[in-house]
Amino acid sequence: MLKNSELQRYTRQIRIKDIGIQGQTKIKNAKVFVVGAGGLGCPILIYLASMGVGEIGFIDNDFVDETNLHRQILFSQNDLNEPKAEVAYKKLKVINPYCKYKAYFDKLDCKNVIEIFSKYDIIVEASDNFSTKYLSNDACVILNKPLVYASANSFMGQVAVFNYKGSATLRCIFPKIPNPLEVPTCSQTGVLGSIPGIIGNIQATEVIKIITGIGEILSNGILCCDFLKNEFFVFNLKRNIKLENITELKENEYNNHCEIKSEIK
Repeated sequence: MLKNSELQRYTRQIRIKDIGIQGQTKIKNAKVFVVGAGGLGCPILIYLASMGVGEIGFIDNDFVDETNLHRQILFSQNDLNEPKAEVAYKKLKVINPYCKYKAYFDKLDCKNVIEIFSKYDIIVEASDNFSTKYLSNDACVILNKPLVYASANSFMGQVAVFNYKGSATLRCIFPKIPNPLEVPTCSQTGVLGSIPGIIGNIQATEVIKIITGIGEILSNGILCCDFLKNEFFVFNLKRNIKLENITELKENEYNNHCEIKSEIK
């Protein structure tokens, strides 16, 4: 049930014929979890909160650094050296006090991922390393939850919805976790500040479409965007039945593919 103040806040959204009061109520009743509060996670969290997702959880074990500020739009100069999860929690409460928030200042791993993910309807993958992306994918397969996936680098980005009503998973494209020494990260090649914002907003839009049941979901396909050339492609995917039977998390597999470590406080 929407309060009068919520009807006023979301009035422009409710006027969309495919959403209406019924759709906005579904959004209010939804529970969404975001893995990472960085370049992708910040716009995702801001818009999920602004659009009225009822319960939003997120996890990040990093601190705000000056190199984050050109793209991680939840943070400012005053937040330097503060835990991202704690800063994000405080700012989201101001953006929309009607939503419930749960911040985890922790690292997602085999010990906590199943317990955390099981509390939410939709998982949004916004981390910056392959180990976490594959861990999130495998946990979603085990729990049968949709995973809204993305990556961003330089002038490019990718978005897909995995494990949605039996659709393809991340392992259907790349069965094994890439070695971080073989695939450069945005910390190595750089990323234009606006790119994670655009990609993160596409992820947030896919979340709303899943919640309300409208439109065509980016499942069984991956949207690839090259903003330097303004080229956009959707590559079709198909679920690989040989790789879909994930029943347990193999801790050694994720640990053996850790990203190159930097100093952590």
